[in-house]
Amino acid sequence: MPSPTSSSRLTNMRSVLRSRTTPLIVATALLMENIDATVLSTSLPQIAADLNTDPIHLKLALTSYLLALAVFIPASGWAADRFGVRRVFRLAIITFALGSVACAMAPTLGTLILARIAQGIGGSMMVPVGRLIVLRAVPKAGLVNALAWLTVPALIGPVLGPPLGGFITTYADWRWIFWINIPIAILGVSLVTRFIPKLPPVAVPAFDARGFWLIGPGLAMFLSGLTIAGLGLAPVPLLVALIGTGAALTLAYVRHARITPAPLVDLRLLRIPTFRVATIGGTLFRVGGGALPFLLPLMFQIGFGLSAFQSGMMTFATGIGAMLMKFIAQPILRRFGFRRVLVVNAALAALMLLAPAGFTPQTPYLLMIATLFVGGICRSLQFTAINAIAYSDVEPPQMGSATSFNSVMQQLSASMGITLAAFGLEAMQGIYGGAAIDIDHFPAVFAMLALVSVSSTIWFWHLTPTAGASVLAQEPARA
Repeated sequence: MPSPTSSSRLTNMRSVLRSRTTPLIVATALLMENIDATVLSTSLPQIAADLNTDPIHLKLALTSYLLALAVFIPASGWAADRFGVRRVFRLAIITFALGSVACAMAPTLGTLILARIAQGIGGSMMVPVGRLIVLRAVPKAGLVNALAWLTVPALIGPVLGPPLGGFITTYADWRWIFWINIPIAILGVSLVTRFIPKLPPVAVPAFDARGFWLIGPGLAMFLSGLTIAGLGLAPVPLLVALIGTGAALTLAYVRHARITPAPLVDLRLLRIPTFRVATIGGTLFRVGGGALPFLLPLMFQIGFGLSAFQSGMMTFATGIGAMLMKFIAQPILRRFGFRRVLVVNAALAALMLLAPAGFTPQTPYLLMIATLFVGGICRSLQFTAINAIAYSDVEPPQMGSATSFNSVMQQLSASMGITLAAFGLEAMQGIYGGAAIDIDHFPAVFAMLALVSVSSTIWFWHLTPTAGASVLAQEPARA
């Protein structure tokens, strides 16, 4: 019979394996979703030609995906609690894969849009439920390291997507953009089944149907309006109607949530100081970072004359920096604490966001790559710290609603960042004159986004010096 010491060692080894493999498996699925969300943009002209449609109309394939995300993300936390996180996460991967198959086989624009909606339903569950799996499977003392893995897809996906899409479209067929998801999905389902522990469903109240029909369509219309605003894809009256109606429905949900005992997305979570600071400060910070994957390819391709593939290889340095930070985030946070890191690093990250304003076609490539690399490090540390502090004081029964809330705010901040950047470029076109985007239009836009990001320090400063101590405690020694 094994000795107590060997039995304890085996238990500890299993704990270590779970704390490492669980975030990595979830991150792999999220990377698939993040890459797919960005890889399509590069291939729109070729897809439009193949489907005999206008490239502008094909933008509906992008907005339909965002619509599905906005509608179903709020329900993800309730579904995970009701049916079990592993079951819902696995079903989300399968749904996303089936949507990918339908996209790859789509003969018309209409079928492609329907297939993208199916993908969006799967994606809406993968992100928040994947994060919920990590929150429930990993002890709080190991949460920073685990969440560090989950920041990588958010940073690498928008960087890797455009060059990958350009490569596939140039050297193969655009339909392979979707076929490559299938082996990843099969691997993901297998790994989830093999390594993710089966966490049982928890007692949940009745589904908040009224809240769902308020916040789902409300966010869908509001985010759709923000996403296409400034891009010349819809008339102004339609944009005003979308954004206005979406805002009205969302505000109606706020009122509904205040008087409902168990709302779909519990706004009472904002009473938790650490969650409130992470939500508001994190949203402001992400507005700047969310626009970067939109701005940099435009500047490199239109302003500098680089190809889509060359541009993608330049911005890939951001993802490399994000990967590096994964190894050192927890020691930095333990050494300096959440408050100091979030305040100081927000300022550094904003400075790195401002730095591309000084890029010119004559700037040495190595200098630009090094700048983007450092920026990736700073943003990765900030995202990891924001995610960890957000859940540090959230009780287990509230985790499902908290992950839905957080995912909604991240989607909102990304859309706001792209919209702000697009309006900024339009304003610069008006100031400088001319209809085409020029390299001189970018510096002021980078400065504006950096200013929004650095404003997050005002909120991070409200944290106490000991905030988040529970997730920075040393993990128990392992035999």
